[in-house]
Amino acid sequence: MAHKTVTISEEAYEALARIKREKESFTKVILRIVKKKEEGNLLEYFRSISPDEEFAATLEDIIRERRAISSKAPRL
Repeated sequence: MAHKTVTISEEAYEALARIKREKESFTKVILRIVKKKEEGNLLEYFRSISPDEEFAATLEDIIRERRAISSKAPRL
C-alpha cells in the first residue's frame, strides 16, 4: 500500500489523537470517521425522506403503548 504525507494543524492532530483507540493507527482513525460520515445516521435518514403521516401515527401509537407498559411496572 502506498503512503502519502499530509500536514495537519496541531489542533487537528490533537482531535484525532483524542478519538484514536488503543493500537489504532491514525490512518484507521481517519478511515473510521470517513466511513461513519458516508453511512450517515438515522436522524439524517429521516430528514432526507418526505413526511409520512401513517408512519408518524404508528410511531405515536407505539410510544403510547410503551409508556403505558412502563407506568404499570413495579418500582423497586
